[in-house]
Amino acid sequence: MKLKDKKIGFVMTGSFYYFRKTIDEIKNIVKLGANVIPIMSEISYTTDTRYGNSKGFINDIEKITSSKILHTIQEVELLGSKNELDILVVAPATGNTIAKLANDITDEVSLIAIKAHLKKEKPVVIAISTNNGLSGAGQNIGKLLNLKNYYFVPFRQDNPITKPRSLAFDTSYLINTIEYALEGEQIQPILL
Repeated sequence: MKLKDKKIGFVMTGSFYYFRKTIDEIKNIVKLGANVIPIMSEISYTTDTRYGNSKGFINDIEKITSSKILHTIQEVELLGSKNELDILVVAPATGNTIAKLANDITDEVSLIAIKAHLKKEKPVVIAISTNNGLSGAGQNIGKLLNLKNYYFVPFRQDNPITKPRSLAFDTSYLINTIEYALEGEQIQPILL
């Protein structure tokens, strides 16, 4: 399946280290003809870090997608009622986001966007980026792996020497994961 003319919601949460790689993949998705609707969590939208400043990320994303970033509850609540998205991608997905999804907590913009999309029984792609994936976040990842409509971008240990419990998605699998998820299939293998 091709991504041309697909409407893809793209949620970015606060794993800032992966922002540049994720933005590069958004650019590739747009080049394939998809219509990307960008969404950022409050933290992602407002926080400057050593990996870049929020205004720079916002400008890059809006330029690439030709769309204003949705970043308020009022903006994302409409996603579910309009039923306009074919798929929603959460990249990078922090351990905090994964924990809240696994425990049905919707207290923030990105989570409300995801839940609004799931109401329509449509696919959500999760691209893990967390320093505690092989510890505290492990049980939450396990829960989501067993829930309907969640699909995971293949992931691996981020840096087993200096961050032995960290997991991160492989950006080279993002587009294929989206294509599989649109067909209702989980790309394999999940663990690289």
